[in-house]
Amino acid sequence: MQLHHRITLCLLLLPTLAIAQPDTPAEDHAAVLESSELQLQATSAFGGRVLSLQRKGEPNFLRTGAAVRTQPDPVVNASSDDIAYLGHDVWVGPQSQWWLHQQINPERRAAAANWPPDPWLSLAPAQWLQRDAGQLRLRGAASPVTGMQLEKTFRLDPERADTVQLQVSGQNIRDTPVAWDLWFNTRVHPATRVFVPVSMASDIRVEGAPDPGMPDHRFEDGMLVLQAGASSRGPRGKWFVQPTVGWMAGFNGSQALIVRFAKQPRSTIHPEQAQVELYLDAGGIVEGLLEMEVHAPYRELQAGERMQAAEQWTLLQWDGGDDAAAQRGFLCAHAAALQLAGACR
Repeated sequence: MQLHHRITLCLLLLPTLAIAQPDTPAEDHAAVLESSELQLQATSAFGGRVLSLQRKGEPNFLRTGAAVRTQPDPVVNASSDDIAYLGHDVWVGPQSQWWLHQQINPERRAAAANWPPDPWLSLAPAQWLQRDAGQLRLRGAASPVTGMQLEKTFRLDPERADTVQLQVSGQNIRDTPVAWDLWFNTRVHPATRVFVPVSMASDIRVEGAPDPGMPDHRFEDGMLVLQAGASSRGPRGKWFVQPTVGWMAGFNGSQALIVRFAKQPRSTIHPEQAQVELYLDAGGIVEGLLEMEVHAPYRELQAGERMQAAEQWTLLQWDGGDDAAAQRGFLCAHAAALQLAGACR
């Protein structure tokens, strides 16, 4: 079972309903984008990642770890383990090859280790290239593990105050070819109900199949619907999904996050992965988490070559409660404006 998450059990995560900002790294690391409708907080620490996203007066929609405060200066070397800072991060895929193309940790290479992720991409401090009112841009560390260096840009959408644009550029820093994809990983509360448009049930593959104590996903009217439920404890699983169009949505509390991306043919995604992946741990760490993940195409990069990938996040006010039918109706009502094909039954 290739579940990619082993997160320290003792980490305490922020309460879902707390309106306070997450524990913030030192001021010189932090930056905020703010519109009339939402706020995004990013940091150049921990590989450069997003720590919070919320509408004005609402709680953080992202799941962020207490390690942001308790372990602000991680050690980065070939033996580093993962630290659950959570929030939004960017990896490269496929996971099975994370430690195969490096010489600095022979034990992990020999074991074909699929955990932890590249410490230089996830833990090393990034460098701010731009911090202004409308855009944040930073450059991550050059990694001797994967041979990649990432640049990340977060900007307010000029047309919609409820939308943020994310772009990642990955460069091969070696003098020989490397082959990877770019992998967006957005951690949210495990009780978040997620919708992903799919054409048939066979477009959904479950790994680490949920045990009887955890509600399974549903496929209905061209949609994968997944929710663990707030009371679920312990079980976990991963859903590999080939979406029919490039979006998914998550509802939690009084907010709805719409994640949009470029739909890719199945042939461009590494066969071990899927364009959309949902990882659910409903209690393996304190209060659990759900990951809304998107893979870009798997590509071979020549020396110095770059590839890019992007997402758009729209965070909407949702006042309809925890009702899946009403939530889908809400997505249908926004389908034209946000190009959510497949949202309507």
